[in-house]
Amino acid sequence: MSEQTVQAIVGNEQAETAKGAAVSPAKRAAGARAVPKWETDARDRVRAAIRRYAKPLNDLVARDANEGDTRLLITDFLCVGLGYDKYDDLTTEYQVKGEFADYGIRIDKQLVAFIEVKRCSQKLNAKHLRQVQMYAVNEGVEWMILSNGQVWQAYHMTAGLPVVIDLALEVDLLSDAGLGAKTDALFYLTKEAFKRRLIDDLWRARAATSPKSLAQVLLSDVVADAIRKELRRQTNHNADASEIHRILRDEVLRPETLL
Repeated sequence: MSEQTVQAIVGNEQAETAKGAAVSPAKRAAGARAVPKWETDARDRVRAAIRRYAKPLNDLVARDANEGDTRLLITDFLCVGLGYDKYDDLTTEYQVKGEFADYGIRIDKQLVAFIEVKRCSQKLNAKHLRQVQMYAVNEGVEWMILSNGQVWQAYHMTAGLPVVIDLALEVDLLSDAGLGAKTDALFYLTKEAFKRRLIDDLWRARAATSPKSLAQVLLSDVVADAIRKELRRQTNHNADASEIHRILRDEVLRPETLL
């Protein structure tokens, strides 16, 4: 084999290696499965809508538009971007015990989520979440969405005493995040993804790795025993497992993760 041939092979291998390294793990994972046409179409639609409504959204924020004007944009985005039919899938001013939710989302005639809208310049907060949570509790709905047009948040509610509320996703359409990241997040709110309950998988993954879940793992007997053994290996000090628990709980972990 000539020297030129060897150099050419080595060069091709290096180029392929560099090419592979440039592809993110997420993209390699996505490439490992065949993406169905419905998903490709939904993502393309969301991406186009984010571009299309960027300027109108910026204009609303610049003039501090009221909640009614914000709702007009959100209605368009729900239909054009997320694929909901204005008449079959959305219901406005949904009455719940004398109060009115801004939107209810129906899929196959089943109520699956409530949406609470705030004016574009108003930051979403816990008070707004409690408001839409009341609707969800009374109607037995698992999903709650807050939006001011710019920021979209989706929360899952697990019934019980007390109910458990988990943030499944949050996306800011006017942030510096890339178009791909915004599309990936909002894809889970599309009619197609909601119908297939893909957002449930997203919620379970986030709940499993939440600070509270990780804190519970760190405070487990198995982890405390592993820490005790590693401390003894490194320092020759045979710490008591209960003392390790106390230090982790009182001095290492943040208090809010233990609630």
